[in-house]
Amino acid sequence: MPENRLSVGDPAPDFALSDAHGKIVALHDFRGRKTVVYFYPAASTPACAKQACDFQDNLNSLASAGYAVIGISPDQPKALAKFASEESLNFPLLSDPEHSVAEAYLAWGEKKNYGRTYQGLIRSTFVVDEEGTLSLAQYNVRATGHVAKLRRDLKLD
Repeated sequence: MPENRLSVGDPAPDFALSDAHGKIVALHDFRGRKTVVYFYPAASTPACAKQACDFQDNLNSLASAGYAVIGISPDQPKALAKFASEESLNFPLLSDPEHSVAEAYLAWGEKKNYGRTYQGLIRSTFVVDEEGTLSLAQYNVRATGHVAKLRRDLKLD
C-alpha cells in the first residue's frame, strides 16, 4: 500500500464544510454513528451522478445498518444544490473548493487522463466508525458498481 494513503485504524480527519444549502456540516456531528464519507470529482457529471444515485438507492438499507452517507466534492454549494435537485439526493453533499479536506484524506493528488498528468480529486471512499476511526479506506474506486462493492465489503449483502 502506498505510504501516502490513510488506512484502517487511522483517525479520520475531522472537517466542517458547507452543504448545498450553506449549512455547516461537521464529521464530529456524526460521532456515535458509522459514516460513509466519499469523495467525487464533480457534481452533475455522468459518472458522479451514477455514483451518487447508487448511494441514494442504497440509503435506506445503509441507514438500517447504522450508516450515514456524506459526499464531498470541490464544487460550490450552488452547484451541489442543483446536483441534489437534479438527482433527488437527500444526503449531505459538502463543498470543499480549496480541497483541504480531500488533501487531509489524501484524496487529492496526481491523476493521469488521456496522457495528461494533473492534480485532482481521487475518487475515494472511507468508512468512519462510531469513535471517529477509519474502518475502511478505498482509493481510486470506480463510480459504477462501487456501492455494491462497498456493501459487500461491509458485509451488508
